[in-house]
Amino acid sequence: MIYTFHIGSEDSPKFKVEIDIDASDTFLRLRNAILDAAGYSKDQMDSFFICDEHWNMGKEITYADMGKDSDDDIWLMEDTPLEELIEDEGQRLVFVFDYLTDRNFFLILKEITPGKSLHDPLCKRKEGTAPREVIDIEELLKTDTTRVAPDISDLDENFYGDDEYNEEDIADLSSLDDIEQ
Repeated sequence: MIYTFHIGSEDSPKFKVEIDIDASDTFLRLRNAILDAAGYSKDQMDSFFICDEHWNMGKEITYADMGKDSDDDIWLMEDTPLEELIEDEGQRLVFVFDYLTDRNFFLILKEITPGKSLHDPLCKRKEGTAPREVIDIEELLKTDTTRVAPDISDLDENFYGDDEYNEEDIADLSSLDDIEQ
């Protein structure tokens, strides 16, 4: 089965890509096909997010295990076939390629072609110029008036608290011993 994804960007509205990829292929191979189409290096941290019809991000598929303490499953790109998490035409995904400035590509599964297979991902169409791969936050704030710089004026040497603690300030945690995981 072949998946056909349409890919675009808010940062470069004329940049459009269409990629065919086998449904049994991994998110890592889709990532690499997108990065190749955009002309990006493969040395940045990035993630896919499965989205609902309103682009609300849900399940994350990450390039590397970041060691998050979570009860949720960790989905790694190299270990996760596309068909494990994507099965319907119209499925939406976000591919965050620049975490620092929160820039991404939007993907829509436009077509599923059953009964066929594809050895390697194929970029069938590419239009326009991809947004720059990496920009610094100051540059982004100058060009994007919808983003607001965070107020960090109150960050000083005491932001992280004292190096010492008072044992009386720590709650009695013995009641947690009875809770099963």
